[in-house]
Amino acid sequence: MTALTTAAKSDPRLIVGLDLPSVDAARAMVERLGDAVSSYKIGLTLLARPGGVTFAHALRAAGRSVFQDWKLHDIGAQVEGAARAVAEGGCDLLTVHAEPQVMRGAVKGRDAAGSDTKLLAVTVLTSLSDADLSELGYGFSAAGLVERRVRQALDCGVDGVVSSPLEAARVREIARDAGRPDFLIVTPGVRPAGADRGDQQRVATPAEALGAGASHLVVARPVVGAADPAQAAAAIVAEMRAV
Repeated sequence: MTALTTAAKSDPRLIVGLDLPSVDAARAMVERLGDAVSSYKIGLTLLARPGGVTFAHALRAAGRSVFQDWKLHDIGAQVEGAARAVAEGGCDLLTVHAEPQVMRGAVKGRDAAGSDTKLLAVTVLTSLSDADLSELGYGFSAAGLVERRVRQALDCGVDGVVSSPLEAARVREIARDAGRPDFLIVTPGVRPAGADRGDQQRVATPAEALGAGASHLVVARPVVGAADPAQAAAAIVAEMRAV
């Protein structure tokens, strides 16, 4: 399989979440998907497994784009050290929580590593509704909190944010107004038409998310849970390319 073949059949804007219970299961899924997918997200379940980080590095060494979804959240000095370690190990995208101290620490650590790792700030988890945020004590709706955190992310110098497709248009507008047309907007909570919402609250189809301004889409269960994962990924890529 050549890089050209992979690029022709896949779309780097589609990031498939390997939300699977073991490294072996994730490795088998990557083999099943073959050249239908070129970008993968590896979350905490796999990263915390023995060999999880090694798997992430091997996947990247094989020519795939790898998103390590650590969602770092600690005091600035700890995030700085963790971000530096992840960046030095080799990683395309890395998530941290969108709090100013956290983001500044991550930028400092990534820069010290001399790495091209892109930092993404997680604004509001797509599993949270406005009622959930109220219960947590926030005085903002999801949309309001996302907007506040996007502005902070831009001030802190991260490369983009993770937000639901429903906020993508406003995020894109804020980024353009700030002179950052290259700002990444990575949207989980993407479900093809008719797919189960799962535990996500703020969802949209691939076409809707891209139309709103998303730069990348994260899709997990609709692909890895499909009877034919490669065909499911191909259908999403076709919808994306039609936008």
